[in-house]
Amino acid sequence: MGKRAATGALSETVIMELVRDATAAPSMHNAQPWRFRYSQRHRVFRLMADLRGSLPHSDPEFRALHIGCGAALMNLRVAVAHEGWQAVTRLLPEPADPMVLASVTLTDPLGDDDDPAGLYPAVHTRHTSRHPFAEKAIPDPVRRALVDAARKERVSLDFPSGWHLQSVLELILEAETRNLTDADSAIDLARFTHSADDARPATEGVPEDAFGPRRRAGRAPVRDFAGSKTIPGRETADFETSPQLALLSTSRDRPEDWLRSGMALERVLLLATLEGLATSFVTQALEWHELRWPLRDPTSGMGYVQMVLRLGYGRPGTQTPRRPVDDVLDIES
Repeated sequence: MGKRAATGALSETVIMELVRDATAAPSMHNAQPWRFRYSQRHRVFRLMADLRGSLPHSDPEFRALHIGCGAALMNLRVAVAHEGWQAVTRLLPEPADPMVLASVTLTDPLGDDDDPAGLYPAVHTRHTSRHPFAEKAIPDPVRRALVDAARKERVSLDFPSGWHLQSVLELILEAETRNLTDADSAIDLARFTHSADDARPATEGVPEDAFGPRRRAGRAPVRDFAGSKTIPGRETADFETSPQLALLSTSRDRPEDWLRSGMALERVLLLATLEGLATSFVTQALEWHELRWPLRDPTSGMGYVQMVLRLGYGRPGTQTPRRPVDDVLDIES
């Protein structure tokens, strides 16, 4: 696909490519909690929750599900703009059916403002990295650009430092300790991780080759998808001692805010990828209700942390599997 003047109906091939772009988005445990329906008559994509990708123990309120779907929605918006279309996006367009999370209506050929089409080159090169990052500070202009990217989706991005950063790291460590002994968390993890000899189809979850090395030293908070299991031949590595974290926050905590957080998350990740940054997620403390609230900075005006990101300069992540497009897309005439 390439950006061009958009006219007429979309071919089935283009529709499938747009959804393939959308599903390159990240989601917690790569659970892929989304499904798409496209109406050729009305030129409308509908994004729906797919409960195959739900995490009943780690995400009982579907907050992470909405964030993952919001990230896919952002990718769809980027891909539609890249294809040459303006689009109108509506969140939760059908109040009677909360599982319909958004609609994207293609309207006119793209005008002079091609945002967010410029992010498209990163859609398929962005991958979560669970490797060490260099002890190199992210330049202030790049930080400001990432903050502005989140703001475009009405979400706040902050880089904690000092006592606040220390507090965040302690909360994440507490969550990691809980997860190691929590049977329910282990169930979700086992469902969406795959060992090298796993007989299940590799269309979802995190495969063993994407776990990254086991942490030998350092303070970087990186989820170990191996849990308590030992993987023969797995490398160990020293991670950064001064991790650079960013918090995505909203003033309210509704499904709409979760979707906006997902769009902001993906917009930030795509821009970070274009800026040469590696990224990963730190969701452990967000999975425990009593640990999530203290993540916030009480001096800021944003009350609900929706995502914690780890950013830096390092080895890019490994591509993880995706469900086939025809498994997540319905096309209506």
